[in-house]
Amino acid sequence: MSVPDRMLRVDLSAERVRSEPIPESWLARYVGGKGLGARYLYETPPGVDPSSPANRLAFLVGPLTGLLPGEPRYAAVTKSPLTGAFLDSYGGGSFAARLAGSLGDHLGVVIEGESDGPVALSVADGTATIESAADLSGLDTAETDARFPDAAVACVGPAGKAGVRYATIASDGGDHHAGRGGAGAVMGAKGLKAVVARDAAPTIPAALREHRERAEEAFADSDSGRWLAAGDTLETVAFGDETGVLPTRGWQTRRFDGAEGLGVAAATERAVGRERPDDPVPGGFRVAGERGKSESDDPADATATTVPRGGTPIALGAGLGIDDFDAVAALGGVCDRLGLDVISAGSAVAWAVRASDAGVIPPGDREVDDDLSFGDATAARRLIEDIAARSTPLGDALADGVAAAAARFGGTDLVPTVKGLELASYDPRGAATMALAFATGDRGGCHRRARPVETEAVADPRWTPTERAAVVADEQDRRAALWCLVGDDFLAESFGPDAAAEWLAALGDERDPTDLRALGERVWTLTRLYNLREGFDRSDDGLPEALTRATDGENEPDEAGDGLDPDAFEALLDRYYAYRGWDREGRPTAELLDRLDIGDLPDAATPVGSAAERPDAGRNDD
Repeated sequence: MSVPDRMLRVDLSAERVRSEPIPESWLARYVGGKGLGARYLYETPPGVDPSSPANRLAFLVGPLTGLLPGEPRYAAVTKSPLTGAFLDSYGGGSFAARLAGSLGDHLGVVIEGESDGPVALSVADGTATIESAADLSGLDTAETDARFPDAAVACVGPAGKAGVRYATIASDGGDHHAGRGGAGAVMGAKGLKAVVARDAAPTIPAALREHRERAEEAFADSDSGRWLAAGDTLETVAFGDETGVLPTRGWQTRRFDGAEGLGVAAATERAVGRERPDDPVPGGFRVAGERGKSESDDPADATATTVPRGGTPIALGAGLGIDDFDAVAALGGVCDRLGLDVISAGSAVAWAVRASDAGVIPPGDREVDDDLSFGDATAARRLIEDIAARSTPLGDALADGVAAAAARFGGTDLVPTVKGLELASYDPRGAATMALAFATGDRGGCHRRARPVETEAVADPRWTPTERAAVVADEQDRRAALWCLVGDDFLAESFGPDAAAEWLAALGDERDPTDLRALGERVWTLTRLYNLREGFDRSDDGLPEALTRATDGENEPDEAGDGLDPDAFEALLDRYYAYRGWDREGRPTAELLDRLDIGDLPDAATPVGSAAERPDAGRNDD
């Protein structure tokens, strides 16, 4: 078995599919997944409209996808319609594994152009075929998946077709999503209803079996593995509540009285199974879900389930003041079937409640129940359905994201966003280093790029500003490297560059572990260059105004007055830029690009920094 070294290129406008070799220098520098996706995206014209045929959408794997322990994943890479920035979003499950098996000697599919009507892309035996999908038009994600019983499917639901800017790409019938940033809206704009992986997942080659057994055992015995086995990501609800970082009722407070009923215990009580029951790390809890209009109405048919993950009870439970697990799981199931990111959808509803209470939405634009309020699951569901269909003025406005709705009506200080992406999971007013992780995320306010909150909120370390910057930057680099391979990001703690080099060597790809250590920093720098070229600057790494305000102190009277200090944050941002080798405006310097072997990369439209304009402290400073 050798490492794939080709890419499938699909032009939907010309109805053409071709296979081409990946440039050797690209493979050497970026490996696969996130890195290659960023490099192919950088080839698009500066300022391209995310919804235009010229934007690219890539479905990518890495050389170790389907071979590593943990959940198989694929990367969806494009320019985000929600943020206008670089977007890499990851989906797991059987589609990811079967895509890797269907691609043959290719690392992915790069799609551009636009179809005249709905189409599906069928991938098998190392090639792809464009097929009509007229019969799939209007189906939700579970219904679309059910049309391909012998294959694995990644598809868009009604939200993607309607161009909701945080529409997802759903796989495994809605169990998994490339969720954040709106890759589903790009897919919908291209007229691409589904990508269908026809072949089986790759088999573990003999050269890797021993590596696999050791890594799987190490992962299952790691802190992350044991945590996931016990409760998947639902445990974050209790963690956030106990440590005072749980965003509640539209980011007004950081603890939720109903948190106990939304976590692992509630899911365990209602579960009809786990996703991968035979694995050492068995995946999420399956609970009963709603069936679509084309599915069986037989009450004895128990196949309809939903898998609520940590983002669901946080964004749709605590975030909306709803303490009923079943109601929250049902809201998550609605988002899954419509193809909506639960985090952005929850933030949109929360913003609507707060904006309505504040009187910033004119009555004629609301067209929602007067009783829209925190704790009302029924009204929340109606608004989510309005958003997915863009069926009311308010739903249409919220379909463009919280930042766009706030720019239209007011209320920019109500629910925080970074680069237009709604924040997820943790309130950094309880762990200030998390604010830096959110602000500097290459796709916006994402908690998956770095999670210093998990150390800071528990241990309260007395980090210096440079140490805080290092914690964030180093974790961003580690995860970027893993996403080039492409692996389960929870594997990062137990799978480092030395192990990766061993695995790649067993496949015939001899790499120095030192280069793999530099991989994440190189790719993070590439995505920074892309965002700079698309018009982003230091101001887009700023602290959201909502986080400079104190929480209301409800349930936490000793913590009122805890808004983050903008001046202290700007000083911390200086340390982060210095540690990364960027100048004061957040531009990577020419010296850094040369060190990372990408000095020849920037085009004429990409700003590059000067070492003379760097802040005082750098990567090797005390």
